[in-house]
Amino acid sequence: MSRVTIPEGYRSTLSLYETQEAIALIKKTFESNLSHALNLKRVSAPLFVDRASGLNDDLNGVERPVSFDMLETGEEAQVVHSLAKWKRYALARYRFPLGEGLYTDMNAIRRDETLDNLHSVYVDQWDWEKVIREEDRTLDLLMETMQRIVTAICMTLDRIKWEYPQIKTVLSRDISFITTQALEDLYPDKTPKERENAFLQAHPTACILQIGGKLRSGLPHDGRAPDYDDWQLNGDIMFWNETLQCAFEISSMGIRVSPESLDKQLALSGHDERRALPFHKALLNGELPFTIGGGIGQSRLCMLLLGKAHIGEVQSSYWDAATKSACEQAGIVLL
Repeated sequence: MSRVTIPEGYRSTLSLYETQEAIALIKKTFESNLSHALNLKRVSAPLFVDRASGLNDDLNGVERPVSFDMLETGEEAQVVHSLAKWKRYALARYRFPLGEGLYTDMNAIRRDETLDNLHSVYVDQWDWEKVIREEDRTLDLLMETMQRIVTAICMTLDRIKWEYPQIKTVLSRDISFITTQALEDLYPDKTPKERENAFLQAHPTACILQIGGKLRSGLPHDGRAPDYDDWQLNGDIMFWNETLQCAFEISSMGIRVSPESLDKQLALSGHDERRALPFHKALLNGELPFTIGGGIGQSRLCMLLLGKAHIGEVQSSYWDAATKSACEQAGIVLL
């Protein structure tokens, strides 16, 4: 069963009709801001990939992909969890030059996703990826790119508030950067989510860096697949969500694994069997470009900028009867 939080006294600032208008404006505006900020070109991307290709994102390694067999070929395809690996392969195949990148609409079905105010089995995000030099694989580049994305988000909010002045959302362009180890040291008695909430309440725009590896406590801050982000060069962009009173992740991103860091992370995570997959072979052989990339939630961004309390207010998805009943009683209109 899903878990729903109803903020006391919550009412949507926009009508259902205005919400649809605003969603379209957010997507159009942010795509333009993002592509200019990071020098990206729009491309088409797959909804599903060959299971044997190794291109699907394994997320935390436990989620079950939606799969189906194709009548014509008998082969098995998987609906993507994200396009983290496909994008890097596409940059090489399309011969994107240094300093340029791609972005695309990514739509996914995550059947094992928790259902609550922020999560849905339907995922929509902007996936992007950009070619960089090997010597640019640094925290400085990661943090500069995060700042560009935050600025693009805040510029989009400015445009939306100009069109809908009744929206009261406030976001800061000033980012507080902190590593997961520093966060654990700061709040040693809290869970990772509690640490994020405590830090974001004091620092309303923050980037949590270095996610995936084990901390001194022996536990990782959060799970990351071993074969796309370099665990020392990645992070999440987060804002304080005033409506829900919680830390709110907008983007997971990072500088992608080099052949050396892929080799190390496959060993650490116990996934050496992936070395035989076509994508991993190409990466380990140095056949793919060095890149930085990430995903930015489309429904998440609309939720945040419009001050919505539930992701179902900005996307059509599946909700159980208890969720629909609770939202209806609270005046929350699910699409």
